Amino acid sequence: MDTKLLELTTKRLYLRAANPSDAEDMLRYLSDPEVMKHTGMEPFETTEDVLDEIKWYHSLVKEDSGIRWGITLKETGKMIGSCGFHNREPKHFRAEIGYELSREYWGKGIASEALQAVVRYGFSHLGLERIEALIEPDNTASLRLIEKNGFLKEGLLRHYEYGRGRFDDLYMYSILKEDLAFVEEGSA
Repeated sequence: MDTKLLELTTKRLYLRAANPSDAEDMLRYLSDPEVMKHTGMEPFETTEDVLDEIKWYHSLVKEDSGIRWGITLKETGKMIGSCGFHNREPKHFRAEIGYELSREYWGKGIASEALQAVVRYGFSHLGLERIEALIEPDNTASLRLIEKNGFLKEGLLRHYEYGRGRFDDLYMYSILKEDLAFVEEGSA
């Protein structure tokens, strides 16, 4: 995998491929029950769990089904979350976006900064026309983040996913390439 193609830079962040050397940083947030609460997965328990997650990130690129960046702070190089695409359907020009962020960085605009860079990359480099976000109704922080960044709610998918011993309803949100242009013009 050519990780040079995966690097994104923002004002405060460096988005790059996750590596085994990031496992300890990643375990800090992936083991936090509050961070994992709305992911449909149990909190991670070991670095081996994290290494499996890193393998999955790399498999997304290899299989052309997505791409996942580790979110690192420019000033420290510490990995504090991830953001990227999965369930990519190249023939339909769409993908689903997902993200998580270490709790100590919530409410600082970091998730928004990473999300904006990833969405722009999806439209400009992956040729996406549509980016989807599936969010649990009680994940209010994620709902605010997505809406603030121009995604529109399309509806409720009832019992759409099964995880952690239960069926979850998910809101379907999307942003189209033409919506991004409108959002960026409105913020200028």
